[in-house]
Amino acid sequence: MTYQAPVRDYVFLLRDVLQLERYANLPAFADAAMDTVEAILEEAGKFTAEVLAPLNAVGDKEGCRWSPDFSVTTPTGFKAAYARLVEGGWPGLGSDPAFGGQGLPHVVNMAFSEMSSSANMAFSMYPGLTHGCYSAILEGGSDEQKALYLPKLASFQWAGTMNLTEPHCGTDLGLLRTKAVPQGDGTYRISGQKIWISGGEQDLTENIVHLVLARIEGAPQGTRGISLFIVPKFLPDADGNPGARNSVKCLGLEEKMGIHGNATCVISHEEATGWLIGEANRGLSIMFVMMNEARLGVGLQGIAQAEAAYQAAAAFAKDRLQGRSLTGPKNADGPADPIIVHPDVRRMLMDARAIVEGGRAFMAWTALHGDLSHASPDEATRQKGRDYMGLMTPVVKAFLTDRGFQVCSDAMQVHGGSGFTEHFPASQYLRDVRIALIYEGTNGVQALDLVGRKLAADGGRGVMSFFAELDAFVEAEQDAAMKPFTAGLAKAKAELQEATLWLMQNGLANPDNAGAASTDYLHLFGLTALAYMWSLQAKASLARISGGDSDPFYDTKLTIGRYYIERVLPETGGRLAKLKTGADLLMKLPAEAF
Repeated sequence: MTYQAPVRDYVFLLRDVLQLERYANLPAFADAAMDTVEAILEEAGKFTAEVLAPLNAVGDKEGCRWSPDFSVTTPTGFKAAYARLVEGGWPGLGSDPAFGGQGLPHVVNMAFSEMSSSANMAFSMYPGLTHGCYSAILEGGSDEQKALYLPKLASFQWAGTMNLTEPHCGTDLGLLRTKAVPQGDGTYRISGQKIWISGGEQDLTENIVHLVLARIEGAPQGTRGISLFIVPKFLPDADGNPGARNSVKCLGLEEKMGIHGNATCVISHEEATGWLIGEANRGLSIMFVMMNEARLGVGLQGIAQAEAAYQAAAAFAKDRLQGRSLTGPKNADGPADPIIVHPDVRRMLMDARAIVEGGRAFMAWTALHGDLSHASPDEATRQKGRDYMGLMTPVVKAFLTDRGFQVCSDAMQVHGGSGFTEHFPASQYLRDVRIALIYEGTNGVQALDLVGRKLAADGGRGVMSFFAELDAFVEAEQDAAMKPFTAGLAKAKAELQEATLWLMQNGLANPDNAGAASTDYLHLFGLTALAYMWSLQAKASLARISGGDSDPFYDTKLTIGRYYIERVLPETGGRLAKLKTGADLLMKLPAEAF
């Protein structure tokens, strides 16, 4: 099986569903004409399929190698592929032209990111984190810091990392112990150990820019006393080139379940030289720019691995002969029928497509709102974009990774015993994607963030706006062909609204009720969001068909969309029933009973 990038699907989403050219009058979209975008997508598909995908299994089998001199060697072929990535200009798609980027909307850059993650998740994490580092410095850095670091990060000549977690603390960053001592010359001495640092050391770039959370001496305890620092591997010289080696060391690599091709490092800062970004004690607000971008990227990884796993499973199902169709032989001249004739195999493949293609639309729709939150001249549109980005980020991260993992698990099931061996790629997809449910805040933490913070933000303005958008769509789409989609969407929206009201009434009275309901609520939200995405895709497909387009692509879209509405979406009722049971039974047993 050879990975095939979903270029056709992205063209459909950007041209027909999101109608990207509606925004051509905005400067940020001036270079995003569909003929240009389509050419970019075609080349992205070739690059990821031909350069990155062949290295996926290589990275999995070889992994990264740590040496006693604290250096790390990436798998065979990674360095040459990275050089081609940079030479091809792929890193700068969505970066500011002022710093050497191409300035395309993030929604276009996201398409490339999905393709590269599908082709080789471990490899794509190196540039992915670099772009997050770029975004954080762009948000909070001084003019001098931007001028020095952003061109190198935008081109991927230098890499970036995020140094948050420490051996004694994971999500609770208020417990961190890494300290920063001011030196009187504008620099700080950074001392402490960070763990699970993806890409913390590698041989791909000439420098690595670590963004490090630390506490300045005398700062308040907890999250209120955390500052953010730039700590480069090599200190830039007067010309901005890598100079003296900073006292930052990789003490070792984690032995992991998956993503073996990415170096997950233990990093020691031994009075390393660092520079404060933004204000003292306000580091988390800047780091959250990178963390939120990373969370959206992790949701993308869930769909990306699911896409690759689905492709492998579909190819296997069409090739593997076993049993006969329940309605009579379909391969009469052969000893058995291909397993794709069996309804239960079809169920797993259809589930996969319904989630992958609906999830891809959800990511693109969210990314477009992110673009408009900056690019639109209309304040109401910008505000709506900001509201949606805040509200949807935990849903994108947690829902799409949970469902992406399930797709990868089903893909292994389609392979049968072959999937449990390393002769087929199913095992790697399942192992690689599993981390996505954990890092950048576990999915349980994302659910708590959604019900505890995001729903109530600005008086619930974001979720009320979303409900109003769904209501307006259902009311506007009265065509008979749209009825199955709008009816399913209206029912799911009503259940989501009921769940929201239940949380408002019961979560404040007993916070455990909100915690107990959070995961079911997040999934109910994600299921409803994908119902909307499938309704949008159905509308666009019907418009193409009514316009005389006979491409079977559109009929296929309608079939998969109907499958989602009829076979996947009914889960919303069960999620609503579960969350309304509250926390009593969950919290009843004493701790010692477990």
